[in-house]
Amino acid sequence: MDNAPLDERIWAPWRLGYVKGDAPGAPPPEPSGWRPAADHGCFLCRAAAEFQDLGSADQQLLVIRRRAASLVLLNRFPYANGHLLVAPLRHVGGIAELTDAEHLEMQQSIAYMTDQLRERLTAQGFNVGLNLGRDAGAGVPGHLHWHIVPRWPGDHNFMPTLAGVRVIPQSLEAVWELLRGDE
Repeated sequence: MDNAPLDERIWAPWRLGYVKGDAPGAPPPEPSGWRPAADHGCFLCRAAAEFQDLGSADQQLLVIRRRAASLVLLNRFPYANGHLLVAPLRHVGGIAELTDAEHLEMQQSIAYMTDQLRERLTAQGFNVGLNLGRDAGAGVPGHLHWHIVPRWPGDHNFMPTLAGVRVIPQSLEAVWELLRGDE
């Protein structure tokens, strides 16, 4: 048994599913319709699908924002509180495969969501980027997506170095409510 005092323990129960490779929580909602060429095993394609009860599906799938050609959702295995993914609705893996409209809309969503994170979570900075291909760290190499990772002065940068852990101070559900609130 770990003898560390309670105030030195970090609780992050959602990370176990990631480590074990299990799908988190309840089974995902079943779409009423898939987009053309969607990969039914891709969590981003599932989030982009059509649902009878879109509000409930968005909450379960952690979708924050839907647009004509893209969507924004919380990363289920975040590096920081409010870690978002911005993805095209289409299942495409390369930047050159995007249409001009998709490029523009996703960049607009990145700008909008950084403003929302700054306002609602008081983020002071952001890491924004994408991993192209499995060898570059893409967990879903077939469905391109940008990461937005909010940052704060004195945030948890030291934790991975010193303790090999990350600290997320708020539940995914609470962040979803906060970011989705006015939509």
